[in-house]
Parts: sequence; structure tokens; C-alpha cells
Amino acid sequence: MRTRSLARDISVKVLYQVYILNNTNVKYDVETLIKEQSEIEDEFVNELVFGVIKHQDEIVKIANKYLKDWTIDRLSKVDKAILSIGIYELLYTKTPSIVCINETIELAKNYSDNEVVGMINAVMDAIYHNEDLNGKE
Repeated sequence: MRTRSLARDISVKVLYQVYILNNTNVKYDVETLIKEQSEIEDEFVNELVFGVIKHQDEIVKIANKYLKDWTIDRLSKVDKAILSIGIYELLYTKTPSIVCINETIELAKNYSDNEVVGMINAVMDAIYHNEDLNGKE
């Protein structure tokens, strides 16, 4: 049994690859990218990766609304993946909001510097306080 934290970490790596490959003419298959990062089939990884890809336009719009003097596309691809997963999970899943925010911050602490961690924390907090989270706590 894999932890959801590990599934989120795998999802960051897969989305990082997706963002890099989107800037090239290289054809790729998302399921293959997931299998390269994870030998075990994980429904939560699939949900996060495919959910972020499906809702990318809305995620970018929400992120840019709360990033001060910045846009999500100016972030590093790793930071964009972390923030995208956090926003997706906060807006589109039943995961409790506090868990979404805490897990996003932990991912950022693993991959980003303190300034970016603070920025991601501020964005997630602003979304939590200002967006309709469909009745989530």
C-alpha cells in the first residue's frame, strides 16, 4: 500500500515531464510516463495527473488570480507541477482542504526554496479563503 504523499510525489515527477515534453515536438504517452515513475498501478496518481491535465486551463487561471505580480508559467516546471496538483486537489477532490494545503507545502519544501514555499503557501491559503470549494471543510 502506497501512501498518498508518495503518490503526490510521483505525480509531481510525471507532470514535470509532461511540462517539459509539451515544449518539444516529442510525442509521449502520459500512461507510459506514469509507469516509468511507478511500477505499481496507483489510481490516486492517475487521478492527480489526468485531473491536472484535464483542468489545466482552470488551474492556470486560478493560480494566476492569486500569484502576486507573477504567473504560474513563470514558475519552474517543478513548482508549477506542485502548485497545479495542490490546486487540483483543493478544487476537484474530496480530500480535506487542510490536507491539500499541508501536502502541497510539504512537496514544495522537498523541491523548492523557502521563497517559493512561502509563495505556494500564500496562493493555496488565498484559494482556500476565496474560492468556492464545493462545501469542503
